[in-house]
Amino acid sequence: MITTRPPYNERIYAPYKIAALVEVLSEQGVPPVDILRGTNLHADQIYDAGVLASIAQYATVCRNAVSFSGEPDTPFKVGMRLHLSAYGMYGYALMSCLSLREYFELGVRYHRLATPTVAIRWVEYPDKVVWTFPDLFVSSPSRELREFMIEQQYMQHVTHLQDVAGSRCPPVKACFSYPAPAHADLYFKYLECQCFFDQPECELIYDSAILERKPQLAHKLTATLLRDTCDRLIGQAKTSSGVAGEVYQILMSTPSNFAGMEAVARRLNITTRTLRRRLESEGTSFLTIVDDARSSLALEYLKATKMSTDDVATLLGFSDAANFRRALKRWTGKGPRELRRKCAW
Repeated sequence: MITTRPPYNERIYAPYKIAALVEVLSEQGVPPVDILRGTNLHADQIYDAGVLASIAQYATVCRNAVSFSGEPDTPFKVGMRLHLSAYGMYGYALMSCLSLREYFELGVRYHRLATPTVAIRWVEYPDKVVWTFPDLFVSSPSRELREFMIEQQYMQHVTHLQDVAGSRCPPVKACFSYPAPAHADLYFKYLECQCFFDQPECELIYDSAILERKPQLAHKLTATLLRDTCDRLIGQAKTSSGVAGEVYQILMSTPSNFAGMEAVARRLNITTRTLRRRLESEGTSFLTIVDDARSSLALEYLKATKMSTDDVATLLGFSDAANFRRALKRWTGKGPRELRRKCAW
């Protein structure tokens, strides 16, 4: 799996995670003005539906929390407070999934919509499901900030799975790539599983038997409608953020003949080397953006036109329909017939 780095400074997220941190620290007696220091946000803005925040602002609030909170279980309390209902369409799309396996798949696919501070991925084995958290999206975090964000991420993960399943669904094991902190006993208390430190990777491990469980709010029509909404939101994020967004817009301006990297660099008045470096700094690449653009167009052509699969493949630059079908399966898990079955002509 290629993990793309979300836009760090773009204000495109509702400030619900910031609000949760403010609430928890306020209960500890920390004034909101201290918690929000350095963010250019005010306490009356964090519940305003029209206010948008960036990952950078959220990371600043986390740093403030590390500085001002005297309670080591703060990140766990914040994670417990961040129910999926706080995540808007992304959260409701996950809650309406038809199985926990589908919930895991969509959680990764739409993670970009969730003010992400860490990368996530999961792998299914015959007897277990392993979630890994391979990278922080915060430059040079202190040890305390890294642990704070990992602790909060793990607790969010456990809370969200319980929201979807409708009952307790704790992991069977949690691994951390850093030494046991002084408050290691809190890990077991909140995560309710065995916890191991100084491990090769940060991992949460579940019994694979849970994958077929049906979520409490599973609903086929709602799931389809909300998934389409999330796809549009993902598209909007791609077209509005950083150099990657500019490249995406250039590609989509000539969808039947994607410009090459050299042509795109000329349009941006930079060299290909500079373009490659800037995309790498945003956690993506030119080929990844081309792949995203092809995926978006493929879904649009299949759902909104009567073009044959061969014609769509040709339009998108595939050498043959078989390669296009393989790509479509990779993007969506479905073939062209399954995708078109939803359309009423």
